[in-house]
Amino acid sequence: MSIPSSSRLTTVRDILVGITEEGRGDEAAASLGYGLTLARDAGAHLTVQSASVKLMATGLPLCGLADEIIGTENGRLALLARSAAERIAQDAAQAGVICTTEAPSLMHHELVARLSARARLHDLTVLDAEPLAVAPDRDLMEGVLFRSGRPVLVVPRGWDRFRARRVVVAWDGSAHAARAANDAMAFLRAAEAVAIVCVEDTERLLSSVPGADFAPHLARHGVEVTVDDRPTEVDTAETLRRAAAQFQADMIVMGAYRHSRMREWILGGVTQSLLARSALPLFLTH
Repeated sequence: MSIPSSSRLTTVRDILVGITEEGRGDEAAASLGYGLTLARDAGAHLTVQSASVKLMATGLPLCGLADEIIGTENGRLALLARSAAERIAQDAAQAGVICTTEAPSLMHHELVARLSARARLHDLTVLDAEPLAVAPDRDLMEGVLFRSGRPVLVVPRGWDRFRARRVVVAWDGSAHAARAANDAMAFLRAAEAVAIVCVEDTERLLSSVPGADFAPHLARHGVEVTVDDRPTEVDTAETLRRAAAQFQADMIVMGAYRHSRMREWILGGVTQSLLARSALPLFLTH
């Protein structure tokens, strides 16, 4: 008898979702629905940090009006964050999920530090995707990824319900890729099908089969795995996107920022490209 997928997620015991209230009115927090349904399916505890970004007052003696306006805006953002936390708690209760919420008002650098520290106490952090490399939310995601030592699941718009029936593992034989696959093992074991996708130049593919080298390890963990070694089409990120689409994947697992962030910002890279344009949730580790 096959084991139900949800029962294979029992090693995922606590999930953190971080959302940021910036007052724009267009924040699409797919991470909330995704994190809540994942916690429900896994029987995990859910923690939601619904933070407001605190604006800096001028502190200058002749800028009293500006400080008053900033103070009023900070109060409005804090209220929005608390209201969001209350709604999340109600949704979790209706779904039968044990949920803890917090709604701190923090400046951006404080928010990065706090969420990174909280992430160290959870199995997984779920955040909304941010296509723009210079946006505050991207900085927040990268801060958690680099400073927490825990995986981050980045959720694009439209993915407000968890599913991971078919998963792609981006494999290049590196320590980053090995770490990502190990951290995602619960999801790989729960999936109906997993494809190891290895993107290499044609000459190297003819001389080695790195995906096939890794497949027995996953199979020993009970993963239903196939191997897809393919030559580069356009670039590595686009090849991964096409492979995931052909596989009808629900998630891509990958090691993030094999090169430095600065190099990827300037020269481009697989992580930056996928964060900028991925139709699928990305399970990332560093």
